Amino acid sequence: MAVRVRPARMQDLQRADELVVRSINDLTERHAFGPMAVSRPPDFQAFSLKDDPDGLWVAEDEKGMLGFAWSWVCGDLWFLAQLFVSPGEQGGGIGRQLLQRTMDHAESAGATKKALITFTFNRVSQALYIRHGLFPRFPIYGFNVPRDAVKGLSGAQLRSVPLDESLHLGDLVHTDRLALGASRDKHHRYLLRDGTTKGFSLFSGDDCVGYVYISGEGHIGPLAVRKADALGLAFRTALNLAGERGSPHISAFLPGSSEVALEIAVEHGMRITFPMLLMSNSDFGSNWTQYLPRNPGFM
Repeated sequence: MAVRVRPARMQDLQRADELVVRSINDLTERHAFGPMAVSRPPDFQAFSLKDDPDGLWVAEDEKGMLGFAWSWVCGDLWFLAQLFVSPGEQGGGIGRQLLQRTMDHAESAGATKKALITFTFNRVSQALYIRHGLFPRFPIYGFNVPRDAVKGLSGAQLRSVPLDESLHLGDLVHTDRLALGASRDKHHRYLLRDGTTKGFSLFSGDDCVGYVYISGEGHIGPLAVRKADALGLAFRTALNLAGERGSPHISAFLPGSSEVALEIAVEHGMRITFPMLLMSNSDFGSNWTQYLPRNPGFM
């Protein structure tokens, strides 16, 4: 049957999420990590579709959806949030077609920085991305710890102030430019209106040094600081804020380039759950010594 690749529609997003979950769990189970993904409301996908519909694509035939790709753009930064083909349909060129649509999205948007986060053991996809000029940069580790097991949170920390869009958006944009080289103001608006996530500005005295978001499930990220030497205190503060949310677990994605974050995670009993990999067409964001991502789709 002929495969058709078309722009995604709002009514596609729940089915796309189910396809992505099946594909991720098929991959992680084949590599002995067990099922990792669970279905969630596709809120950020819906936000991205309304903001920039050129970034979301569906592959299908007469039987139904076969693949899904989703990319977003902020300024000159293009990020591939998801590209998955249904198990059983892989190897037939569907992924290449979807990737080409998203690369066309980057081209039409004038993006000069291109990046994605994928599983380190996803060898076939990595080869595809390398052929399109996206190269491995450094690992990103998923960390997790039971909330009650976190210890030693009484040390020096930063002052945290709950974020308010009307008061702090300019500070957030300035921090992102220093940490990542790109503004993500629209994504801050999304997070600040998400009722399950709390955001905080981080201060040393009267000086704003960064920000952090904590999900209702105790997940830390994104976190960004204006100078690399503030990341340690910022992450310690984030661990404390996550603990106060009352979730049974605390988790974070930590770049392998950030030695201070990795040391603090291990110091507080956090364990690596699975490895991922940043791929990009060039170095950007100070090698992420000032940034901790939220997840592989949000960055």
